[in-house]
Amino acid sequence: MERVPVLKIGEILLVSIQVDMEDQTALQLQEDLADRIVATGASGVIIDITALDIVDSFIGRMLSTIASISKVLDADTVVVGMRPAVAITLVELGLSLNGIRTALNVERGMELIAAARSDEWDCEPYEERAADGPLATFS
Repeated sequence: MERVPVLKIGEILLVSIQVDMEDQTALQLQEDLADRIVATGASGVIIDITALDIVDSFIGRMLSTIASISKVLDADTVVVGMRPAVAITLVELGLSLNGIRTALNVERGMELIAAARSDEWDCEPYEERAADGPLATFS
């Protein structure tokens, strides 16, 4: 059985699918990726599907499952390199890929993850009324 490599680039894991995704390969990828997210504390996962000519409902469900697993482990998922024919097929199959963001290439995918992470930390200052009167502001 072939394994899909999972590479670490900073706080992001890059998965480049270059092989036919059979059931066992996809299940192994899900397990390997979950283990790597936990081991590295990655904040994002980029799945590069540039090499895939065909995406069927199985691949669509696998991508959705990986995104769900990643989210539970506090990592955002972006799928990159989707060809127009693949996008059309996914729409025709009725697969919306919930929870998955897409980008044209790896660079833009990394920018999406960085932007998502910076938005999480851009919070309004926390205001609390002090027991004896005026508001106290914490940043």
